[in-house]
Amino acid sequence: MKSELKQQFSMRITQANKTELVVILYEMFLTYVADAKEDLAKEDIKTFRLDIQRARGCLKELMGSLNFDYEPAPSLLSLYMYVSKLLVSADIHNEAEPLDEVAKIMQKLHDAYETIAKEDQSGPVMG
Repeated sequence: MKSELKQQFSMRITQANKTELVVILYEMFLTYVADAKEDLAKEDIKTFRLDIQRARGCLKELMGSLNFDYEPAPSLLSLYMYVSKLLVSADIHNEAEPLDEVAKIMQKLHDAYETIAKEDQSGPVMG
């Protein structure tokens, strides 16, 4: 991830409400997956693995943010676990195909949360 994009994410995080934070995590995740695919195409395995680790870090945060008092949480956890397995497979086998599936799944979830975020009128988490 380029430093300019990191700065943009940092700025957005400081102004985001809870739902927007989830959207930002999805965007960071998708950026790391795209970067990993580029790294693999360049045969830069060290950076590829680092980007996979960073994507897994975002996924871990998404898992940690689930509220199991509400119904979608168990289903989302199962989906996140599946995505995690695909990331591990991509990492172990140095393959881009699992990353394509991961990006497809997470993009759909991002789009859903982005729609929800537009309706969330709560204030920023950071005060």
